[in-house]
Amino acid sequence: MKTIVVYYSNKGSNKYLAERISKSLSCEIEEIKPRLNIFLLFLMNIHLGIKPLKNNIKEYDKVILCGPIWMGKFIPPLRSFIKKYFFKINKLIFVTCCGSTNAKKDEKFGHGLVFKEVENILKDKCILCQAFPVSLVLPDDKKEDTNAFMKTHLNDENFKGEIQVLYENFIRNVIETNS
Repeated sequence: MKTIVVYYSNKGSNKYLAERISKSLSCEIEEIKPRLNIFLLFLMNIHLGIKPLKNNIKEYDKVILCGPIWMGKFIPPLRSFIKKYFFKINKLIFVTCCGSTNAKKDEKFGHGLVFKEVENILKDKCILCQAFPVSLVLPDDKKEDTNAFMKTHLNDENFKGEIQVLYENFIRNVIETNS
């Protein structure tokens, strides 16, 4: 099965995650580029769409969409991607490096609410949603520290332990969906 990773990243953690996934699966990768990349406009849910991708999404059996969740919101660049390419997407996996923990995923700012939204938009095209909470790379005494979370970005030095195990299980799951 032919797979592509398509990502948007503001601070680098989702880019790191997308590149890691692409390397693990030996598949192509492409960045989503908003027409205007203005964080404040995204928070107000104002956006002017995204620039066209170089790759033809229809040629891929599976798209892995990787990007952040901000304050429990499915952000405009990711939403624009799905809107623009909905009819060309065969199957989609949504992956995020986010601030919400699995324990708080269904709260106001949790990733679980965004996962439900993605599943509702894509219906049977969405085959998997996976979160990689930043808190997994923080020491126990910093897991609830907002400052520590905001300053932490995924990288080779901190991508170990619990997040590494979660990642390996995710990659295994993605590979199994190819069979």
